[in-house]
Amino acid sequence: MTEFDTRLVHGRSQHDNQTGAVNVPIYNSSTFIFPKVDAKVTWDYARSGNPTRNYLEDQLAALENGAKGFAFSSGLAAIHAVLGIFSPGDHIVIGNTIYGGTFRLINQFFKRWDLKVTSVDTQDLAAVENAIQSTTKAIYFETVANPLLKVTSVKAISKIAKRHGLLTIVDNTFLTPYLQQPLDLGADIVVHSATKYLGGHSDVVAGIAVARDQAIADRIYFNQNGIGSVLSPADSNLIRRGIQTLAVRLDRHVSNAAKIVNFLQSRPEIAKVYYPGIAGTKDYEIATAELKGYGGIISFELQKGFDAIKFVENLNLIQLAVSLGAVESLIELPYKMTHAELSPQEQLKAGITHQLVRLSVGIEDPKDLIGDLTQSLDRLSEPVSEVTD
Repeated sequence: MTEFDTRLVHGRSQHDNQTGAVNVPIYNSSTFIFPKVDAKVTWDYARSGNPTRNYLEDQLAALENGAKGFAFSSGLAAIHAVLGIFSPGDHIVIGNTIYGGTFRLINQFFKRWDLKVTSVDTQDLAAVENAIQSTTKAIYFETVANPLLKVTSVKAISKIAKRHGLLTIVDNTFLTPYLQQPLDLGADIVVHSATKYLGGHSDVVAGIAVARDQAIADRIYFNQNGIGSVLSPADSNLIRRGIQTLAVRLDRHVSNAAKIVNFLQSRPEIAKVYYPGIAGTKDYEIATAELKGYGGIISFELQKGFDAIKFVENLNLIQLAVSLGAVESLIELPYKMTHAELSPQEQLKAGITHQLVRLSVGIEDPKDLIGDLTQSLDRLSEPVSEVTD
């Protein structure tokens, strides 16, 4: 088998036409011809399957070492299809710090269909074990939690899940298969917002799910086809193209992030920096054991009295936006933006304060990024009282 970086560039062999095209074509066809009424055809209708989308799905399955991959119109659509394999009355243990959109999907949609959940700190293995009930079917968590970057051991959770006959579902958006392959560590399903690092250029919204075995894959495919939130051929091609440069981009993201962490730790305006690559923490221990690199996301808290809104709005190069994982650096305030769905009480319980800032480090020159952060921090010379609810 070729090395991982080579597989990113080349994907699986593609010989579906006689043109000699280096890349898989974009098949913009909603339907496909039957040679005869009762013919056994591979493609019939694009919601059920499309050659361009199928290429991407097979590529992700190969990169994750899974049985089958599925491409959706968004990351939340992928999570929807995965959680949709469960039945009313089923119970799922979920991580207590998850993406705000996932929180909304679970608590405002799936609870209406009587899917029951218990939120726990997935680093606390005893708490995970104690949350399991007779009706529990799965454990769902983010390997690197959003936005505090708390790292959960996929190996440890998978062992607990297997002991109880449960599925392990991992959102690995922050890492991608380049930095971690959860299925190899015991997980059953891995999901990604491909909008982020897999696409990598802030120009497409997409989601991916990969199942470790065919039986689970069949259940996810039923939902993909039945609900219909599939990724278009053109967008599938953008994700395919983004994956080709995933290794070189992530190497730069990780390298830049390490430099910015060092810078932030030197500034008196910063109260705390959250990053899995900081030694001396449980996050660092788990990340060092199970990840290839620490990722390109940094969260940090300004000292009390400094205005976080003023700080992010005074940046020039780093842009204020809710997404992450793109070539450009993006910054946001979780309490106002990505996690606004949570009540003030839920935010504080999850450790999300008004001083918390999340930075998605891009691939620009790190000197320019540090210069931009410096000038904005320097402008915080006149502290204001922290806003509280």
